[in-house]
Amino acid sequence: MTTHAASVTAAPRLLHYLGVAIPARLAAEGARIALVLLALERTHSAGLGGALVAALMIPHVVAAPVLGAVADRVRHRRLLHASCLFAYGLGLAVTALAVGRIPAGFTLALVAAAGCCAPLVTGGLTSLLGELVPADRLSRAFSIDSTSYNLAGICGPALAAALSAAAGPATALLALGAAGAVAGLVMLTLPLAAPRTEAPGHGGRLRPADLVTGLLEMVRNPPLRAVTWSSSAGQIGVGALPVLTALLARQYGAGWAAGGLMTAFAVGGLAGSLVYAVRPWTDTHPERVVLGCLAGTGLPLALAAAEPELSVTTVLFVLAGACTGPLFSALLAARERYAPTEVRTQIFTLGAGLKSTAAAGGAAAAGALSGVGTSALLLAVAACQFLATLLGAALLTNRRAIGTQRAGQYGPRRAGANAGDGPSR
Repeated sequence: MTTHAASVTAAPRLLHYLGVAIPARLAAEGARIALVLLALERTHSAGLGGALVAALMIPHVVAAPVLGAVADRVRHRRLLHASCLFAYGLGLAVTALAVGRIPAGFTLALVAAAGCCAPLVTGGLTSLLGELVPADRLSRAFSIDSTSYNLAGICGPALAAALSAAAGPATALLALGAAGAVAGLVMLTLPLAAPRTEAPGHGGRLRPADLVTGLLEMVRNPPLRAVTWSSSAGQIGVGALPVLTALLARQYGAGWAAGGLMTAFAVGGLAGSLVYAVRPWTDTHPERVVLGCLAGTGLPLALAAAEPELSVTTVLFVLAGACTGPLFSALLAARERYAPTEVRTQIFTLGAGLKSTAAAGGAAAAGALSGVGTSALLLAVAACQFLATLLGAALLTNRRAIGTQRAGQYGPRRAGANAGDGPSR
């Protein structure tokens, strides 16, 4: 009876949360395409388009520890998150008016300022699920949340391209900015716990040392460090896929394959997330799901290196993507389960930043090594997944010894802790 009541209570909160997450992440994913198209239309410079995308993405890594630490201490979290989401959307909208009309340096600074808000669009937003959903529903909630990333990855670029073709890239970027701003407004109504009466740690004051607390936890906390660094290592290979699929399209003589194979990978990820949402494999050891799915992602990609027919390669990309859905869901669950309360948001934002950095590095490496051929690159991408699995397993080996010294720290979140039933985080 209690479980049924918790399920009924959690469902509207989760839908409310998705009303924030989906438009915000659509804006983030679509903006990368719209920025490039807008730069090409107004300045005929692909270089400026690439610089704009970099300016939007790089601050994500730099701002993650700061925003995460602030979010873990501020009393009015709802207002902080809403302000950042609204500022992100507003920054995109203003950029739509500014590109090609003001000096490029000012435009890049404007985009970078918007990018500084991005950590609360991804990991920071996900960190709030622990307050909205009962503990026994979190695995399913994280699986559903991961589908919002998959949907944004599929629909965001498609929406940006479609709007750009129909009404121009400036209109597309304005629309995406509006979506981000609307997400910020909806965030103001999200039913989080009441404002903190006492911020955790140092009376709420932010010290320089607090900016690395989350990173140190990712080094000292065995299950957390295993999922963090193994998933980041695996993301190096995943980041190389856009470059690799472009090379495969040229090799097969099928222009559609550049985007089609990435769409197949994303669709597989969406399907995997939905399956895991219906029936999570475990609520108690998400780190095992992360490591198993890393290996599962690598196997189809290794088989694709044999250069089968394009239809077979497409199916293998779907299968590889299907493993990333449960992987990401379990990764989010592991962060929630093992992160200490006082640095939970910082760990979510840092984790997202590390993965973004790893993916960018993978893309750069694939571009530099494109001359070695697609088979070698596919084997390298697959090897990243297998090596990441071994890395994660190695980082878990001394879990028991350290866990004994810091008893209870790596256990699950307190049962029943949800919005409004106890002290706010």
